[in-house]
Amino acid sequence: MPINRFPLFFFNRWQHAVAQEILEGSDAVEIRFLKTDMPETETWPAIETALGYQIGSTRDELPTQYQVTSDLIAKAPKLLGVCTHGAGYDTVDADACTEAGIIVCNQAGENREAVAEHALGMMLSLGKNIFKADRRMRSDRDWNRNQFIGQDMLGKTVGIIGLGHIGSRVAELCGQLFRMRVLAYDPYLSLEEFNAKGAEPTPLDELLAEADYVTVHTPRNEETRGMLGTREFSLMKESAYFVITARGGIVDETALADALKSGGLAAAGIDVFAVEPPPLDDPLVQLDNVILTPHTAGVTEDARMNCARGAASQWLSLADGQRPERIVNPDAWPKFCERYAEIVGKPMA
Repeated sequence: MPINRFPLFFFNRWQHAVAQEILEGSDAVEIRFLKTDMPETETWPAIETALGYQIGSTRDELPTQYQVTSDLIAKAPKLLGVCTHGAGYDTVDADACTEAGIIVCNQAGENREAVAEHALGMMLSLGKNIFKADRRMRSDRDWNRNQFIGQDMLGKTVGIIGLGHIGSRVAELCGQLFRMRVLAYDPYLSLEEFNAKGAEPTPLDELLAEADYVTVHTPRNEETRGMLGTREFSLMKESAYFVITARGGIVDETALADALKSGGLAAAGIDVFAVEPPPLDDPLVQLDNVILTPHTAGVTEDARMNCARGAASQWLSLADGQRPERIVNPDAWPKFCERYAEIVGKPMA
């Protein structure tokens, strides 16, 4: 007999109530609200029979046993889809899901404005020494205004690594607001795509050498893990500013700290770390030419609402037998369709 209501579960809370409101207003989805502090005798039965899992994007917010690994997949034989709160999917083993025929969806692009504005805010604060002036005004009076002289962004050169949803928006803001020269490195885009996004396609080494500001907006994967280290930072101008709001692990943090200590870089704005939050004795935390934020670039009320609506929309598509919009492991699709027909009792549309 076909399943009429698609059962999905999530832990603790949705990032924004609008998603729950949308899904509860539908007859197609059954929501199972679980808490991480509930006895496992209550959580696992709900997981074992669920078809969908709405999951947080960051590991530190979810106990290991409830992250999507091969172990959880083995305990959830009916699981068909996993959808993350945001663009990241650090809590999900996408390869294990692909092998099992489980599709993984994210909310790529739904928080693009929030992250792009955060990166731009860091660039402004770094270049104008706003952060240094603020700290000194709160700590002492042994300073003069000339210590905080900065620079205008107008007409400077920005180098954008990764020209996807967020990188494209950064390019637009920098080009239109500040008439900056926009260089970009993204090996997966055509010349026509670069032109449409208002950016000059530039080899990575050349971008690093020419940019006054470098901002990173790539996913973290095998290609990008550790892609920026000692050699790359040595190519940058000593007067350059470095910003990363992408994912921890893309940058060699020791190499970045060394470059900032030695004067190889002017300053940096960092929102993401290999270990989150970084320990208080972390070299980057100890430096006074660094702005730190705790992976909050994409955390705004508007972004959370957009992501929640996006997730709800994808669950409704899945429950209706339609292909969701943002699948991060498309290779899982053929096996997923077979499993969907077998478990739900009707084929995908």
